[in-house]
Amino acid sequence: MSDIAVPLPQTEPQKAGSPKPDLDVNSGPGAGIIFSLLLAGGLLYTAFSIYSDVENAGVQVETYLPFMLLGVALLIALGFEFVNGFHDTANAVATVIYTHSLPAQFAVVWSGFFNFLGVLFSSGAVAFGIVSLLPVELILQVGSEAGFAMVFALLIAAIIWNLSTWYFGLPSSSSHTLIGSIIGVGVANAILHGQDGTSGVDWSKATEIGYALLLSPVVGFVAAGLLLLSAKAMIRNPALYQEPKGKEPPPVWIRGLLILTCTGVSFAHGSNDGQKGMGLIMLILIGTVPTAYALNKAPSPDLAQEFIQTSRHVAAIISEKTQNRQIGGDPRPLISTAISLHQIDQNTLPAVGELITLIANQVQEYGSVAAVPGTAVANVRNDMYLASEALRFVLKDKSLALTAEQTRLLQEYKSLVDEATRFIPLWVKISVAIALGLGTMIGWKRIVVTVGEKIGKQHLTYAQGASAEIVAMATIFAADRYGLPVSTTHVLSSGVAGTMAANRSGLQWSTIRNLLMAWVLTLPMSILLAASLFWAFVSIF
Repeated sequence: MSDIAVPLPQTEPQKAGSPKPDLDVNSGPGAGIIFSLLLAGGLLYTAFSIYSDVENAGVQVETYLPFMLLGVALLIALGFEFVNGFHDTANAVATVIYTHSLPAQFAVVWSGFFNFLGVLFSSGAVAFGIVSLLPVELILQVGSEAGFAMVFALLIAAIIWNLSTWYFGLPSSSSHTLIGSIIGVGVANAILHGQDGTSGVDWSKATEIGYALLLSPVVGFVAAGLLLLSAKAMIRNPALYQEPKGKEPPPVWIRGLLILTCTGVSFAHGSNDGQKGMGLIMLILIGTVPTAYALNKAPSPDLAQEFIQTSRHVAAIISEKTQNRQIGGDPRPLISTAISLHQIDQNTLPAVGELITLIANQVQEYGSVAAVPGTAVANVRNDMYLASEALRFVLKDKSLALTAEQTRLLQEYKSLVDEATRFIPLWVKISVAIALGLGTMIGWKRIVVTVGEKIGKQHLTYAQGASAEIVAMATIFAADRYGLPVSTTHVLSSGVAGTMAANRSGLQWSTIRNLLMAWVLTLPMSILLAASLFWAFVSIF
């Protein structure tokens, strides 16, 4: 499970005599067999879970073509998470390896296990934050040719760029890459439909996520540097600020701290990055087998009455704000167009109230969300998705002058709708967890060397490693809490650089230049790749 050596960008050598860890330990055939068995088991488990869900939902299989496309799409989605695993492993393990706190092979297995747990215990908020960036018309028709073209294009573009930066040992952001791919698909889709390319993306949401991604390197650099300086002022233990002596492990308490932070970053990385694949997998499942996956059948039937009552209150609020205006006709196209243009104004707001009333009538007719018949599931799900997205814009509209009680009711209704449409089955979490966890155990050496040896001119000290890891762990946990996809790579790499600057250890500017170039190019390159692939796939399909 070690890397094949490739030429990397030349960097300034570290101080002569600095102890370097052994990264080339042969794991033996047993490790390869176990790895292969786990990988095969994960794929079989995924296939069996889909088979069981389809059978339990009573889906009548008339042709196997959609399921073949489903299988290919799922393999690509899980492949993205697998690449994400080994691309981002260095963020968690570089510090424990280069401080000799853990042997390299054990460290990556340890990190893989906690990445696995992080995915399992993730909230799901990030998953649907990513999905909301996609063009609404493609989300509503994700099972169509254009829908599959969208999924294939953005995932393959992200994989290509991740593999390219990994090949050269450059720790770029998988989150950044995926966001760029989504923007590329949105722009290409708008142009293909004769619209302005900028109309294909929810720029307010993209800007919100963009700020999180762009600020994360600054947060990592500044916060890690300040944490190191604070530790120097408060903890007067010289051993903490020294390089490892030979290949001996650090003192017990320092080693425990470094292992703890490695564990935390691994868990946080799984909880944040693992969700991106989950959101896309759910789109694929909804488009291919809506009867089984379009609506969450788990909520209690007792919630139906609460949902209907809340729907009536929200429809009344909107009716009041629009002075009881009616649009006359199907409200869905009007709302879909308004969401594509990222604005719900006084002309389209009545349509939102009418759609909410239609959904309430449907739920009342069927008795509960779980009782919606298979033939109507996809339509009900699309209606709920449109209502939720529309309310996202309504809640931001200050001109409506919503009272605190009205805002609460709209938010409560949106939560109920999201509970019915934005859910992730346990098997999806487990499958993504296996892909991400196993991905951390291969291909890790290239970027570990960059983070551990090529950012600073001196060997990483215990305090520097701990400071960078603590900041990365705290930042990612905070981002997961608020549903923002931040870059583990950016936070950790810039955190290491920040500790080097604060410690006056010197920075290897050739590496910093290469990192900044990769980070700057990530968005435009992933946008270009995804847009090109989307155009090609639409033409083929």
